[in-house]
Amino acid sequence: MSDSCDACGSSVEDALARTIRLSVDRSTVDEQRLCPGCFADWIDRYEQQMQSDTDVTLDEENDIIVD
Repeated sequence: MSDSCDACGSSVEDALARTIRLSVDRSTVDEQRLCPGCFADWIDRYEQQMQSDTDVTLDEENDIIVD
C-alpha cells in the first residue's frame, strides 16, 4: 500500500514511510507521515532546535521529554 507524504505530497510505500507524532501530556498534538527525504529533513531541523539550552530526556518508554 502507498500513501502520500504529508510534507511534500509524493507517494511513499508503507515500508519506507515514517510517522512523526508530537504528544503533550500523552495527548497527540500533531502526527505526520513522511517519506525518507522529508523525514531526514525533519530530523535535521529537530537536532538543530534541540541544540539550544533546552533540557531533553527520555522516559521509560523512550519518549522524548522536553523541559
